Amino acid sequence: MQVQRVVLNSRPGKNGAPVPEHFRLEQVTLTPDLKDGEVLVRTLYLSVDPYMRCRMNEDTGAEYLTPWQLSECVDGGGVGVVESSRCSSCIVGDVVTSFNWPWQTCAVITGSGLQKLDPQLVDGHLSYFLGAVGMPGLTAMLGVREKGHVTKGAKQTMVVSGAAGACGSIAGQIGRLEGCVRVVGICGSDEKCKALVEDLGFSAAINYRHEDVPARLKESCPDGIDVYFDNVGGAISDSVIAQMNKGGHVILCGQISQYNKDVPYPPPLSEEIQENLRSKNITRERFMVLNYMDKTDAALWELSQWVKSAQIKVLETVVNGIENMGVAFCSMMTGGNIGKQIIKISE
Repeated sequence: MQVQRVVLNSRPGKNGAPVPEHFRLEQVTLTPDLKDGEVLVRTLYLSVDPYMRCRMNEDTGAEYLTPWQLSECVDGGGVGVVESSRCSSCIVGDVVTSFNWPWQTCAVITGSGLQKLDPQLVDGHLSYFLGAVGMPGLTAMLGVREKGHVTKGAKQTMVVSGAAGACGSIAGQIGRLEGCVRVVGICGSDEKCKALVEDLGFSAAINYRHEDVPARLKESCPDGIDVYFDNVGGAISDSVIAQMNKGGHVILCGQISQYNKDVPYPPPLSEEIQENLRSKNITRERFMVLNYMDKTDAALWELSQWVKSAQIKVLETVVNGIENMGVAFCSMMTGGNIGKQIIKISE
């Protein structure tokens, strides 16, 4: 059978911004003769995420991330349906997911590498398994709970950077649900600011491209900042940390502003910011959801209940067609998405 796939065409280099031409669409012949333990899956949805930028380099800079290989099929989060199976744990019609789903329209995958999904958890919105009820949602929930020290009744203020992205849009809502009295989002457009406040219930939103971030933070967080969910790093994070209260907590989730630069992760802070953290006794700890996999089943169920009851609203930007994977990835890296960036491959 003829299938389409996306391969890594070239590398941007550690200091380069990715462009769609770094990816190449190919047509290949797939032999659907399955070996024991294998399944044939049809891809429904694929995910693009900021961490993938590191996988474009020969050295990802993270021991848990393997680099994509030149002229080989790219992979990441995906959801699909089993078309045929020689694996005892998968039957035809099962909806399945994997963190290492090949960017192909159909693929032969070892069944043991797939996780079976229950469509009822998301009321049939299967793309949610790549966002709000998937890795971004888990990262938001467990990041807030494990590193944010949010306490009901403590009248805390939370700030989220990258607030209109897949993870940030959920993290802000969870901060509110967990007890923060103010949740302020920082994002890159007026449209995103409007969505955060009107659709997701943020107290305020700041457009970092057109507004004075320190001045707007002062205005939006009159009692200072207690919890900072950091998705971006760089100058925005410096501005937030400068206004944090004593004993505050930084949840170091991502540093997307630094991913196209050849710097270590997490990137080093200036002396001034380091002194700020020390003098105010602010914790700033790197959060990796992979360290909390024992908590994922319970967390995913809770996320699904919040989504089904509309306590968490889900925003998605959906692009159609595997031929648009490179465009969707590069758009996501420059903030072209509102909510989770999804690529729909088939019905």
